[in-house]
Amino acid sequence: MINTSLFYKSLSALMLLGPLCFGQYRFAIENASKKYNTEIDVEECLTDQCRYKANVVLFNKNGEKIQTLVSDDLVLSFKEKFKPSKVNVIPFTSEMVYESPVVFGDFNFDGTEDVAIRNGNGGNYGSASYDVYVFNSTQNQFVPSKELTEIASSYQGMFEVDYARRRLITYARSGASLHYTYEYQVIPNKGIDLVYEKIGDVSEEPSKITIKEKINNKWVVKKSSK
Repeated sequence: MINTSLFYKSLSALMLLGPLCFGQYRFAIENASKKYNTEIDVEECLTDQCRYKANVVLFNKNGEKIQTLVSDDLVLSFKEKFKPSKVNVIPFTSEMVYESPVVFGDFNFDGTEDVAIRNGNGGNYGSASYDVYVFNSTQNQFVPSKELTEIASSYQGMFEVDYARRRLITYARSGASLHYTYEYQVIPNKGIDLVYEKIGDVSEEPSKITIKEKINNKWVVKKSSK
């Protein structure tokens, strides 16, 4: 005869432990960076999406562990359905998802790679948001950047990096008719500065464009139609 009291106590314990009892889903990224390989251990996966708390472990190309970063809501939205597995490490490419969970680049133009980690859908109209970490040569590790995280979390997805002009470019919209482009300049040892704003209004024909540009610390406004 089954001891039902013991059975339900065991079941309750398993429910409380949740995914920790059975491990996590693991993804390996090898081609996103020149210096680092990445392993993502994420809490929950379905056939079309993985999300919630995740560890993002960085290794050098020799396989030595460098640092672990944590996302409270790492999101992987797959373009095609796949069968998740907790047994094997799944090779990952950016072509598998709509928004990459880990983005490498020299975001502050200091000559070292930085990293952005997907953290939910906190951007403009529910778009992807990211926590940004810059490499600190003195500490020899990645440290959070409040300013870069703000522009990677407040607009439409991860910002673009214009290495030639040393600017960060991001986008937003308001309703269906207003479209915004913003450009930030990185000032060494000081931070970032908004230096360009383009507003496109397509509510009427012809559409109206307003460009604001900071020149010699003064905003210059130009308006046109097309």
